[in-house]
Formats: sequence, C-alpha cells, structure tokens
Amino acid sequence: MTQFFRSLASAVAVAAVLSAPAAQAAPRKAVAGAPEAVGFDAARLKRLDEAMAKVVADGRVSGMTTLLVRHGQVVDFKTYGKKDLATGAPMETDTIFRIYSMSKPITGVAMMILFEEGRWKLDDPVTKFIPEFKNLKVMTGVDDKGNMITVPAERPPTMREIMSHTAGFGYGLGDKHPVDRMFRDRRVLASNGLNEMVTRVADIPLMFQPGTAWSYSVSVDIQGAIVERLTGKTLGAFMDERIFKPLKMVDTGFYVPANKIDRLAALYMTDPKTYKNVPATALFGNSPPDYTKAPVMESGGGGLVSTTSDYGRFSQMLLNGGELDGVRVLSPASVELMGTNVIPKSVLVTTNGTSGSRFNEAVGFGLDFMVDVDPRAAGNLEGKNTMSWGGAAGTWFWVDPTNDLYFIGMVQRLGGTGGEDLGTAARTLTYQALVDPAK
Repeated sequence: MTQFFRSLASAVAVAAVLSAPAAQAAPRKAVAGAPEAVGFDAARLKRLDEAMAKVVADGRVSGMTTLLVRHGQVVDFKTYGKKDLATGAPMETDTIFRIYSMSKPITGVAMMILFEEGRWKLDDPVTKFIPEFKNLKVMTGVDDKGNMITVPAERPPTMREIMSHTAGFGYGLGDKHPVDRMFRDRRVLASNGLNEMVTRVADIPLMFQPGTAWSYSVSVDIQGAIVERLTGKTLGAFMDERIFKPLKMVDTGFYVPANKIDRLAALYMTDPKTYKNVPATALFGNSPPDYTKAPVMESGGGGLVSTTSDYGRFSQMLLNGGELDGVRVLSPASVELMGTNVIPKSVLVTTNGTSGSRFNEAVGFGLDFMVDVDPRAAGNLEGKNTMSWGGAAGTWFWVDPTNDLYFIGMVQRLGGTGGEDLGTAARTLTYQALVDPAK
C-alpha cells in the first residue's frame, strides 16, 4: 500500500467511525481531533504507523487494522494491506476477524455479570457447578513404560483458579506435556458441545495441584459451560443478550452470517520453506474452524469473531468502569476486580507451548486478563493495572485505565508475525508518543 493510500485509508476510517449509525457505532465519544489534544506528539505517533505499515510491506502479515483511543477520542485508526491476498480485497475498518483467545475477556465479563447477581463466589469449588470434576487426579510423573503416575487432587480447583489459569487443567494447544497430548488425543476442543467437553476433561489428570502453578488452559471454556448451566441459555445467547446487544457489538459472535462473509479476513500461516503467507490448513493439530456456520461447541476460550470497532466498544466499556452510552454491563468494582492480580507470589509459572508468560511481582494475571502491576519494574511504558491479552491469529489489545486509553491490533496470521511480539512493539511506539499524559 502506498503512503498516499494509507493516508487516504486513515482519513476514510476515521470518517466512517464518526458517521457510523448506531448499529455500527464506534467507541463512546469517538471524535477525531489533533493527537496533541489528548497528549500525543503527532510526529512521534508516525513511528507507530510506519512500523505497522512495514510489517505489512515486508509480507509478514497480509493486512492489519489498528485503533488507538484516548479519553474516548479516536487518536489513530488505520488499515493496511489486504484482507484477502487471493482476491486482492483491501483491509477495511469493518473487516471481521477471528479473535481466538481475545474471546476470553468477554467470557470473563459474562462470568462477572453472574458474579454480581450472586450466582457464584471466587472461592467456590468448581465442583459446585461442574460435579463431573469431583474425582480429579493430578499427574506427578511417568513410569518406566511411559504411563502417567497420578495422585488424587488435594481439593477441587476454585472459581478464582479457573479464571486465572491456576487450576491445573491442560489445553492441548501444545503437545510437549503428557496432559496436553491427552487433550489433543481426545479432541477436547472439538467436542460436540460444552457438556461433552466437560465429560472429556473430567478424567484427564491436572498438570499440578490446584493453586500451585500457572499454565494456560481450557479453563475459560469451562467458564462457558458454567455460564450455560447457571443461566439455562447457550453461551452465545447469553453473551448476545447481556453483552453484544447492550454494547451494540453488531458483528461479534460465534460465526459469520451469510450476508457478512465477504467481510471475513482470510486466515494465513507461514510456509516453513518460503516463510511466505499461505492459507492456513491447521490450528493446534486440527483444521481451522469454519466460521461460516454455527459451531457445534461455542468456545468461550477462543471461538468468537469480531471487528476492530466492536472490540473497541467492549474495551471502552471496561475503561468506563463497566458502562457505555448509558448502558451498564458491570459495576466499576467488578471491572477493578477483573484487573487485579490474583497470582500469589508462591505460584510458579509453567508453560505448555502456548504461552511464554512469566508472572512476578511486576506482571500478574487477574480474572481472564494479564495485568501490569508495576509496568516500570517490568520494563514497560504503559500505565499501572493495564489489562491485556491476544489471540492465536496475532490479534492483540490492551486497556490502560491509568492513561484512559485502549489499543486494538487485528491481523490474521497464525502465530502472529513470528519471532517478534507485535503487541509489545505497538505498546512502546504508542507510549513514546504520549508526551503529555496529563492532558
């Protein structure tokens, strides 16, 4: 994309946000203005645009959208490259993306809605809602024949633990750990509904005793099952009723309707021989989900599709303390609770091939978000208590309550850009441009 076309696309993008009808409204108070009005140096902000454009120009991703909002004002809304290399269709502001694990914070909000209604407490045992987990075992090693050695779980995992990946469940996204291999072999993530998923998980050993370590897990899909059992509704129906419709997230759901399929970005992966983008053929050992039809299992851990603006409305709701455009989804205290680290100092962080995160006193994990407890000690520029996460196809976002801003980056390449954390680069380039945060 030429510089002229990028500039034109940016102008059109902001204009589209400002003139959008209620059905496709942008984040609250989304008005365009000079970056300096909200503390940014426009010249420094160009570094962000240039870096993101280069990622696309170098062929590391086919296309991208980025959205930066501060004090409800659209500071930067850009599109780059193509949403489909085969057709040449350009990336657009209303392109629909597979957000994969960026579904997790939305499921967390669904859980917190029920928390506020008194349906569950953080220290409730998960067996209160999932009795199938009453006989969980824990893997302690393997014998000389390669068979798992297990012991009974000392206690059931708590709700706090399933919302912070400290319950001990595996996932199956990697295959290095024997528990994860069992998740893959039993095709847990390809279950025929959330009840069947629970059944498949119930007799797979935990990776560790509940509450003693951190490992990225199937816990958020378990949360989805709990939402269904508490409400008597499907996860998608509950999210639509209590989150998507109230927030006017009109393009977010578990599949793309026929009249919107032309807006769905193509999904790519890296060819190991040429290092070029090629159509994705596999995702964690399975074929990528077909988002043109309703899924047999609505995955709260990774099944949603959305647009940049829709996810912006969700992010603005969090920044506003649970409210958007006069509609309240959560109380300010509940949002604050979600963004509070719940990982004890004693917890060790393991990795199952899907996350290299290392939590400590500076970087922790709340309820379905990663949380920056002390950004400067962690070597980061964002504000304290910034909440963030990303998705398997390279999408990322963060919500910074200290600086009243959020950022969303959308791409569609499995594994992101490979070798470089694009979200981390975007953070540095965003905050080096925030020269007057008092504004």
